[in-house]
Amino acid sequence: MTIQHLFKPFEIEHFEVDSCPCKIHKHTFFEITYILKGEGTYYINGNKFSFKANDLFLIMPDTEHYTRLKMTSGFLFIRFNNIYLQAQQASGRQYSDLGEWIQKLEYILENGHPLRGPVNLHDGDQPLVQAVCEAILQGQHAQQVLQKELTQQLINTLITVVARNVALFNLQPEGQPQAGRDILHYIHQHIYEPEKLKAENIAAHFNISLNYVSEYFKKHAQGGMQQYIINYKLSLIEIRLRHSDMRLNEIAGEFGFTDESHFTKTFKKHKGVSPSAYRKGLEKETPVN
Repeated sequence: MTIQHLFKPFEIEHFEVDSCPCKIHKHTFFEITYILKGEGTYYINGNKFSFKANDLFLIMPDTEHYTRLKMTSGFLFIRFNNIYLQAQQASGRQYSDLGEWIQKLEYILENGHPLRGPVNLHDGDQPLVQAVCEAILQGQHAQQVLQKELTQQLINTLITVVARNVALFNLQPEGQPQAGRDILHYIHQHIYEPEKLKAENIAAHFNISLNYVSEYFKKHAQGGMQQYIINYKLSLIEIRLRHSDMRLNEIAGEFGFTDESHFTKTFKKHKGVSPSAYRKGLEKETPVN
């Protein structure tokens, strides 16, 4: 199996084909696929999904995928890696709204569930996504001043729209009460703020009893609320270790650990290895072609 890499912050590619030139493969970067025209089947991690014009897919790193076409089809691929994400996070630190953008992306990565097929776009967002993708496509041939900067803003807009639609459609487990879903959403939003994730503060925020919070997690999440929080936090940390070059003390500070030692002990307790050993293990992985 081919493993593809991206050696620049982002890349845009579009083409029309009668048959897909790519066999089953995976890559080490993120990829948004917008279907410009045609029909076919998208195979993702052994699952298959029909696609048509204006469908949108989010393909995450280490995801096996390929397509089969029914007719001539057009694709727009938007690829980006951790270098691009870190640049957006750094540029947004002086603006609180922009600084939260990277967290919205992580919300997608941890909760988007790529096996569910195309991103379900709200009716009002379908024309917006189409317009943004067309603008990105047109920008490929433009030679105007600040075209690269404009393209990056369009890409950021597209990712933000995807994040919103994942939250609206894919993050609402059937059979769970609205209050319970709101609690999960709150935890995801404030995963970087340990004080806000204390049970008494969550109960106060939603004006509900501590008993309700406890009962909800006892019923819907193995191990209770604190276990759910640590599992979610560790899953985000694994993304940091796998797809960024952040130092361990930086990760510890971002997620509210008292220091690097506390972070290391917590990670090793739940994952069986230290963060540094986990990262070294990733570096030793050899791609199979």
